[in-house]
Amino acid sequence: MADNNVAEALREGTVIPAASRAERFTSYDVEAFEAPRGREENWRFTPMKRLRGLHDGTAVASGEAIVEIESADDLVVETVGRDDSRLGVAGVPSDRIAAQAYSAFGKATIVTVPKETSAAKPAVLRTQGPGEGKVAFGHLQVRAEAFSKATIVLDHVGSGTYADNVEFVIGDSANITVVSVQDWADDAVHVSEQHLKLGRDAKLKHIVITLGGDLVRVSPTATFADRGGDVEMLGLYFADSGQHQEHRLFVDHAVPNCKSRVMYKGALQGDDAHTVWVGDVLIRAAAEATDTYELNRNLVLTPGARADSIPNLEIETGEIEGAGHASATGRFDDEQLFYLQSRGIGEEAARRLVVRGFFHEILVKIDVPEVRERLEAAIEAELEAVGV
Repeated sequence: MADNNVAEALREGTVIPAASRAERFTSYDVEAFEAPRGREENWRFTPMKRLRGLHDGTAVASGEAIVEIESADDLVVETVGRDDSRLGVAGVPSDRIAAQAYSAFGKATIVTVPKETSAAKPAVLRTQGPGEGKVAFGHLQVRAEAFSKATIVLDHVGSGTYADNVEFVIGDSANITVVSVQDWADDAVHVSEQHLKLGRDAKLKHIVITLGGDLVRVSPTATFADRGGDVEMLGLYFADSGQHQEHRLFVDHAVPNCKSRVMYKGALQGDDAHTVWVGDVLIRAAAEATDTYELNRNLVLTPGARADSIPNLEIETGEIEGAGHASATGRFDDEQLFYLQSRGIGEEAARRLVVRGFFHEILVKIDVPEVRERLEAAIEAELEAVGV
């Protein structure tokens, strides 16, 4: 439970300041967390009333999210109970909603990439929401055994209110690409904590794409179990009028000789469109020879939209390869528009080219053609909606 000083500060309406991520509290027990009120650093950007009770225990499971599996011939797919000893090994919930989801799910899906297997084609796990007005909790674990290689797409669609934990357990020298697509219906609320755990010399490309939903909050945490881990965390998001999209990342470097790269880019348009990106990187004292960099860029397309971007870097040792971060939010680059228009390109077409160019750096890193083409079409549709 929160200590007395924190509880008193909440009663007085004070914003609770951020502590070092090294002191981050985690627990599988939902009752170990105070119900957030929106003044805590971890929740101050989130519109609490739109969480539909996920944060305070009033949301009770009333439906089920269905997980459909496609193109997973090389993988092992299991549905298991809560007592399966493999669950929970990638990470522990770090907030009340994640703990609630962990406490409330009935069955979990475990997808295993067997040792030394190289999957022939991407596997797709499609999660269908519980339906409008219904609530569901879920749990998914992806296990990549040693020297395996695969691409896995997590596709979230449909309606309803959904909270889940997703685990990625990446074995020694495995090479895995994960694409998590949030393409929910307009009414959906989705809060997801994703736990990334990398073994020795493991590589993980983790891509988050957020397009749909009323409120979507995705919180990936990357940890390293041994030396040589390499994680690349990429994100692309596009928010429309009234949408709230929040991405909170934490990269915890606790062992030597590991590498992380973070790059998220977002565009937003329309009244009350709101995006939040928080990127926390912690280099602990033992994590010598760490190499890390994080970047966030936001492009505001219309008045009335708001983007918040907060990079944080904590370093507890001077013996590192490199560390840095960058963040910028702005509107169209007038010089780029002028350059294109001076070469005979109309204003509307020039604006579209600028937006495409803005996202290009992320799009070229998506190795699944079907996902990349779907995303490009979605971006075009968003731009047409406001005549950009």
